[in-house]
Amino acid sequence: MPISSLLPLLLLLNGATDMSATDERVLRAGDTRLRVEVIGVVDRDRVEQLQRWIADTAAAPLSVSGRFPLRDAQVRIKQIDSDDDSPVPWGQTRRDDNVAVLLFVRRDATPEQLREDWTAVHELSHLFHPYLGAEGRWLAEGLASYYQNVLRARVGLLDAEEAWRRLDGGFQRGRKALGGVPLDELGRRRGGTMRVYWAGAAYWLEADLALRREHNSSLDAVLTDYARCCLNGTTQVAPRDFVAELDRIAGGDIFGGRYRNYAAAKEFPSLDKAYRELGISAANGRLVFSHGDAAARLREAITARRESDAEASAAR
Repeated sequence: MPISSLLPLLLLLNGATDMSATDERVLRAGDTRLRVEVIGVVDRDRVEQLQRWIADTAAAPLSVSGRFPLRDAQVRIKQIDSDDDSPVPWGQTRRDDNVAVLLFVRRDATPEQLREDWTAVHELSHLFHPYLGAEGRWLAEGLASYYQNVLRARVGLLDAEEAWRRLDGGFQRGRKALGGVPLDELGRRRGGTMRVYWAGAAYWLEADLALRREHNSSLDAVLTDYARCCLNGTTQVAPRDFVAELDRIAGGDIFGGRYRNYAAAKEFPSLDKAYRELGISAANGRLVFSHGDAAARLREAITARRESDAEASAAR
């Protein structure tokens, strides 16, 4: 069943008169919109494939609150020739006059390969936070790395247990990466990618668990309130100010103290406590998941398939 039937993103498939130019459509959810441009693709069928792919993929950020994080943002898709195995060899989120997610798609990537790729959801997840600069790189990339797995599970792009396996795989790569350097310094160097991304993801996982455990809330709820009160996609915000505002919304020290500890840490954090809470253990090199207990219900609360009451539509 296509994701668009679960979180309706209804495409109007009337053809543009000049397919050699930009094909632009608008995905709407409540008072928010995501403008999608396919640039320079002549083949009409391919344009429809790429637009359908983004319509389905855009269901992932909608699973947080039923709306897009920003009132207005853009996705620009361009095809490239590449020897890279990835269907989307490169993605980037730009914050100039308007926020734009840039996706460079391998020309021969199939719809199935695009659907299974993580890059688009990763980049769309950057819309949930303001521009945090080099100092906040690990926060920004960590949130996108956490959500690229969690949100894909919610909308059926990824099996829930597979989402946890992929998060664990990232944590394992981060744990093997360069240590001995504080995380915020490593982020400013533009190096140490595995530790920057996956220690950052560990931060957001631990914050999400603490919100659910101590405040009967969630990362989704806090980021939704932040988007409504404070989020400006093009304004730079100091990381400390960002997490302080999240704590104000959460009503406790969930983000700030944890931010200071993570930023100063020279090694990858231990996630033993988080894994116990989630009912995840390792046996013979494989993850084992508990079933039918509080830990399983917690995992399900984070990654279970869900529908949205919000309706999104797409039009030119």
